[in-house]
Amino acid sequence: MPSPSRFFALAALLVSATALVPPGRQGVPVAGPGSSNTSAPMTDNLLIVKTASEVDQKSGPSVDAPPNASIPPTSVTAVDGTLTNTTVADAGSSRRRDAGWLSMRASGFEKLFDGLPIGQHDASIEGTAYLTYTVVNNATYNVQACLDWCAGIDGCVFVNVFYEFNNFLLDFVFSEKSNLKCAAYGDIHTAAEKTNFGGQASYPQVGNETVPLTFITQSSGWGLDSLVDPTTPAGYELVFGPTDGANNAPGYMGFAFIDKYDVDACAQLCNTRGVDPVGGGCAYFNIWRALVDGLPTTYTCSMYYLVADESTAVNFGQGDLLVTYSRGYRRISVLPDGGFEGYTGCSTFCFTASYSNWIGTSPPSGNWDATVFFYPPYAHTGHSVALLTSADGVDSKIGTLTPAKKLGTEVGTNYVIQGFFLSAFGGAQLEANAKVDILWNGVRVGGTSGFTPAWKFVEVPVVGTGNDTLTFVGGSVQAWTFIDDVFIYAA
Repeated sequence: MPSPSRFFALAALLVSATALVPPGRQGVPVAGPGSSNTSAPMTDNLLIVKTASEVDQKSGPSVDAPPNASIPPTSVTAVDGTLTNTTVADAGSSRRRDAGWLSMRASGFEKLFDGLPIGQHDASIEGTAYLTYTVVNNATYNVQACLDWCAGIDGCVFVNVFYEFNNFLLDFVFSEKSNLKCAAYGDIHTAAEKTNFGGQASYPQVGNETVPLTFITQSSGWGLDSLVDPTTPAGYELVFGPTDGANNAPGYMGFAFIDKYDVDACAQLCNTRGVDPVGGGCAYFNIWRALVDGLPTTYTCSMYYLVADESTAVNFGQGDLLVTYSRGYRRISVLPDGGFEGYTGCSTFCFTASYSNWIGTSPPSGNWDATVFFYPPYAHTGHSVALLTSADGVDSKIGTLTPAKKLGTEVGTNYVIQGFFLSAFGGAQLEANAKVDILWNGVRVGGTSGFTPAWKFVEVPVVGTGNDTLTFVGGSVQAWTFIDDVFIYAA
């Protein structure tokens, strides 16, 4: 086996021939973008406000809708300024009793506005976050029955009680045979939103007889007198809120409007947002409600690949739009210190095989084959980054890098491993042999190979078995691969 001195001689020869100084000697990369510690895109507040003026999320029970219909899944009404009408898969459709936004108590409703007196035509609410409706016995103006019904619906914080006359289906078709409607909403509304005056033809046309038109009477509104926090979505933690300021933060990936304030739906949108080529996957979302002219209008989910906090929640609105109920949620990685920022062995340039969060291992006679550097120019973000292949370029041994502790994963849970890889330091010819394998409990599940002129984002799905292990394996003489910003998220 060649001696260490021969390896150093070989390394010196190669460096002399190529003028390449290896990373362990603070060399300058021949190719590649280097650090991504540059300005990241900021929240596009102007587009959000513009789209809010175009979208219409207000509704109520239609004249031909049957009572007691299931609450539909949360809908997406706009994405990055484009109006749409899709549903958020698996969000809000099977939520627990306390999982709705502003989860409610069994009592606490108060009258927010009266209906017009008997005999006068009135109007029902057309507002955001409409859920469903029922009818109750119309022998009396049975408000309490409506409130009791609302109290049993996830997310119901407001109910509009009204009579609807000349509705053929209510009078003769639906089994309840009642025209006293109770409409449930997931947001609080005011009398200013009483805009449905009826006027529809519901009765069938018989000959030349005049068809009576529907009309509304005694439309009153009842809402909760206190609100509580929504349950934090699985795989996330609350960073701040509620406040009246939305984030104006870097790492912005775009936004979506949803038809109700649903943190579970926002989490699902973040999970499935896709990948930013510079920043990677969605790591944080900000949900907030927009009031326009004092009325609930939209519910915004802004998504970011960088985690923000309350210090950047400085967008309080523009013009007649005000921000309310703003909350920020961070996606939880089960991998501690995936950015290697825990290594702070110096203030300028240094590297190590291991520290408290990561263990780098070289095989027998190997030299610095798996290391962690403190040196911002090499990092994707921040000040530290991992490296596979001999830092000094003196051998072609295969090093391994693994977290110091087993992961806090759960049995049967789906996860995604996300990370950035760069094999460009030595240039296209030398880096052609670069290779890194990603091992999950010792089994290869993904990886990267060859010259990568820019940071390459890699995402690998895995299934947790509990206390799982993650390992990066790689190495090839003068084919260095940097690894940074590694996260393991519940899918």
